[in-house]
Amino acid sequence: MKPVIVKQAQAFLKVLALAVPLLMSTGASASASPAEAGAAVHDSSAVAAEVAGAHAEAAAHGAEAGHSEKPGDVIMHHILDSNVFAFEPFGEVELPKIVVGGFDISITKHVVMMWLAAAIVLIVFGAVGSRYAKMTPKDAPKGMANSMEALVDFIRLDVAKSNIGPGYEKHLPYLLTVFFFILLCNVLGLVPYGATATGNVNVTLTLAVFTFFITQVASLKAHGIKGYAAHLTAGTHWSLWIIMIPIEIIGLFTKPFALTVRLFANMTAGHIVILSLIFISFILKSYIVAVAVSVPFSIFIYLLEIFVAFLQAFIFTMLSALFIGLATAHEGHEEHEAGVAHH
Repeated sequence: MKPVIVKQAQAFLKVLALAVPLLMSTGASASASPAEAGAAVHDSSAVAAEVAGAHAEAAAHGAEAGHSEKPGDVIMHHILDSNVFAFEPFGEVELPKIVVGGFDISITKHVVMMWLAAAIVLIVFGAVGSRYAKMTPKDAPKGMANSMEALVDFIRLDVAKSNIGPGYEKHLPYLLTVFFFILLCNVLGLVPYGATATGNVNVTLTLAVFTFFITQVASLKAHGIKGYAAHLTAGTHWSLWIIMIPIEIIGLFTKPFALTVRLFANMTAGHIVILSLIFISFILKSYIVAVAVSVPFSIFIYLLEIFVAFLQAFIFTMLSALFIGLATAHEGHEEHEAGVAHH
């Protein structure tokens, strides 16, 4: 019987050793002050809030990752400017970010495309100019020189001379430069991995500002300060100047605004339409829609964009010449010439 009693005593001591600390901790927690209990609750709430915040942050990151794959975001990423040149699936090139005196003058993909367009203009016309320098009066231009001569004559005769009139020669270098620069910027945007610099409103606004200042300087040279001021009254009676002068001043700024928006909107809209047509098949998840709608209509709009690239360069150049011609025109000049011819 002794061994049995000893074993029972040892088992009782083990149970007691486990139960006593448990009972003591329970009693301590029961006798704790309300302030300590509140602190414990606050700590548990803080931990719960931290866990909830971590889950919310993870959910936000997940939602953001899923959101970046939406068609609208992909389209905007394609048409907007950025410091990254993507060459998928080969990788991407991060362009340098430069800030001077609080002004961001970073090199972006649209800046690179403008540099490329300017370099192509310089190289092409440098080669054409050297070719013409070696030609004799009996030689005829061939190849690239012949094509450039046709375009230059078109701008010189049908755009500059017909809209500006006498003295158009001094404005011809600007008109030719802006035509070929815009044309190349438009075309380079249709090349794979390219970007349309003229789809950036800052670029089109700068070109329009150039036209605005050239127009105003040409008007001042043609009419003088007195004639320029008289032009703001539109030849009306002095009692109407309070109405006419604000209207004429507003008209001075609506012209560059129209140049800015027309070029920017037309070049941006084409890319949005092409990408939207492509994404239709992915949204509907249908091969039939892709073959019947997305691919053929995207190719059609792409070919139309090539025509629009030439058309928008021509329209910007023609309107610039027209604004310069209207600003430098002398009132009654045609009537005077007609009277001299009659006599």
